[in-house]
Amino acid sequence: MANFILIGLCILAGILFRKSKTLPKDAHKGINAWIIYIALPAVSFKYLPHITWTKELLFPAFAPICVWLLGWVFITIYSKFSKISKATSGGLKLVSSLSNTSFIGFPLIIAYFSEKELAIAIICDQVTFTLLSTIGIIVAIRSSQQQKLNAKLVLKKVLTFPPLIGCVLALILPRYLDLSSFDVLFDKLAGTVGPLALFSIGLQLKFGGWFSEIKHISFALLYKLILAPLSVLLIALLLGLNGMIAKITIFEMAMPTLLTAGVVADQYNLNPKVSNLVVGIGILLSFITTGLWWLVLTQTNLF
Repeated sequence: MANFILIGLCILAGILFRKSKTLPKDAHKGINAWIIYIALPAVSFKYLPHITWTKELLFPAFAPICVWLLGWVFITIYSKFSKISKATSGGLKLVSSLSNTSFIGFPLIIAYFSEKELAIAIICDQVTFTLLSTIGIIVAIRSSQQQKLNAKLVLKKVLTFPPLIGCVLALILPRYLDLSSFDVLFDKLAGTVGPLALFSIGLQLKFGGWFSEIKHISFALLYKLILAPLSVLLIALLLGLNGMIAKITIFEMAMPTLLTAGVVADQYNLNPKVSNLVVGIGILLSFITTGLWWLVLTQTNLF
């Protein structure tokens, strides 16, 4: 219960600070920079070297790709029937198909399961960010038609993404160097992810003008919060997977939209109003839907 109170207080604090205007307008960018450049790489160094790798861990890597592909199909079909613009379609693909596996996912996994399960979540998170940095950017460029698709630019974005670099180094360096003396440092830095991420979310939440876009928002959130995790659950059952790895993977896919996906949609002018509303409303609804998914995963005989 204490974890849920902390989650609520962190988000509420961000909302109150934004409304009071005591912080600069773009204060969340500085917080996000700390999380992306320092805290998330520290999470990788804290957990990844201690993972016992098995073939079952391919499932957390496969799930975000599956959610992306199914989301792309879902929104493509919806776009044809609704006859929406290419820009709106591109924005909906971004905010429907990428899960908030770290900023929201990590705190909720700690609240519903335990901190040690973050090792599984990190795998989902790295694949999700890689998808955004590659296919997501390609979709954004093609949908906006603001600039030509540049393979060099996409490759640069991937190879210079700090959490991905941290993930790779966390897998390689411990094989050759004893980093145990840094464990306390990694622990303290990793501990800042949850509170700061939630505070940053509070600073960015906006809900104005949602009713006029309710149709697009509803379809996007129907997929993101219900159909996406349901698809991954069915795949897990078909493959005969059970246990904590499958549960955490499905739970991660039930998270709301990746915040950075909304940022990319805004950057490429992919109907940023709708994209930001999907992000904001999805975060609020996810506190209900993730609770329901936790019940499905832990209180039924499926796993």
